[in-house]
Amino acid sequence: MIPENPDVVHTVAFYLLFLSFVPAIIATSSSRQGSQNQDAKAVLYDSQPDLREIVFVIQSQSNSFHVSRAERQRADLLQQTQSLTQTPPPVLLLHSLTDNEGDWSILPVLPYLSLLFGKNSSWLVFLEEETNVKVTKLLQALRKFDRRKEWFLGKPLHDEESTIIHHYAFAENPSIFKYPDFSAAWALSIPLLDRLANKVRDDPLKSDFTIDLKHEGEPVKKEDIFVAVKTCKKFHTERVPVVKKTWEREASLLEYYSDHTDPSIPTIDLGVPNTERGHCGKTFAILERYVGDAVPKTRWLLVVDDDTLISLPRLQMLLSCYDPSEPVCLGERYGYGLGQGGYSYITGGGGMVFSRTAVVRLLASDCKCYSNDAPDDMVLGMCLNALGLPVTHSSLFHQARPEDYSRDFLAHQVPISFHKHWNIDPIAVFNRWLKDELGSTSPHGLNKSTKEEL
Repeated sequence: MIPENPDVVHTVAFYLLFLSFVPAIIATSSSRQGSQNQDAKAVLYDSQPDLREIVFVIQSQSNSFHVSRAERQRADLLQQTQSLTQTPPPVLLLHSLTDNEGDWSILPVLPYLSLLFGKNSSWLVFLEEETNVKVTKLLQALRKFDRRKEWFLGKPLHDEESTIIHHYAFAENPSIFKYPDFSAAWALSIPLLDRLANKVRDDPLKSDFTIDLKHEGEPVKKEDIFVAVKTCKKFHTERVPVVKKTWEREASLLEYYSDHTDPSIPTIDLGVPNTERGHCGKTFAILERYVGDAVPKTRWLLVVDDDTLISLPRLQMLLSCYDPSEPVCLGERYGYGLGQGGYSYITGGGGMVFSRTAVVRLLASDCKCYSNDAPDDMVLGMCLNALGLPVTHSSLFHQARPEDYSRDFLAHQVPISFHKHWNIDPIAVFNRWLKDELGSTSPHGLNKSTKEEL
């Protein structure tokens, strides 16, 4: 899925390479090795790689559903190579390469890949579980680039305006900076891999935070999902009415948790004072209530903010992919201190989904809030890391507003959630992005994110 004519830029800026807080250059040839005329893209280099020199890395996750998808992806790639009568290439599953929690963010695993494949390979090709690749076209595309030079090839995206999810990078003109669409696959030449690997080893990231790179079955019953909405008194008349006018009607089991009992909503006071930020005390009180006798027993718990916009029918379809007997913790994954042994966590605004099994495991541990206003999502991430439980990522959950994402990024997915009411009409946003006509979204509808460009 690497475009046949990817954009070419003639500089490498390492700390502007991956992920939201460090956006990415798309197709790069190092300026210190000399710039090339655009016509050079049409040249077929004598140093054409064969399949043995291409290393495929599937950006897999340790959850059983994602492992099976990645294994199917690997089998498809190997089957294609058999018809080419060439030696099969290495096809790696990212989650199984090392014990480093931060490998999903790519940078920490680069030194390992450089050490293993730097001598005998030409290209590293990364792809997601849903990415469809035609190997013959991939070889044709790679043949147009001299493997002895530094290249970063992929499909470019850019922001229309500066956005919080990219830490307002290039606020003066965000459209000038391009970053890769991970779902379309992307490739590094080995010379660039080696230089980046040295950078990672010698010059650790200056930011601790990592934001995301980038379903089948019968939908789970709505009675299997318990929905917990976090709110507070000052938002009872501002945010709660939006929930009631949009997605609340799709919930079978839902409770609002506040610092004030309001029978008109109704809300439940958990006895935890409201805090301006963090809300760890409130979230852990919700977890305790969920496993107690006060609410019906369900397989899944969804915890959202009162300014989260979400499609529950789409969530029902997504959850059909996962086994609730496993400790599943699902949402939009962020990372903290991954380069120094940190942890992953589900960012709360887009919605946090837990299997009952996961909640029971969490509460049975010694992990708890260090203060009521501690960041609940990050504390939960630390707990999961200590227990060795994986955080499962889905790009269909969104911590920010639709305006904060590239149009091309959203164009090939059916989103499940967005967050924040800043400078938008939240009801209009829900109707545009998350509301489905009755019966219009099939169980396979979320596969809109699957694209084939090669």
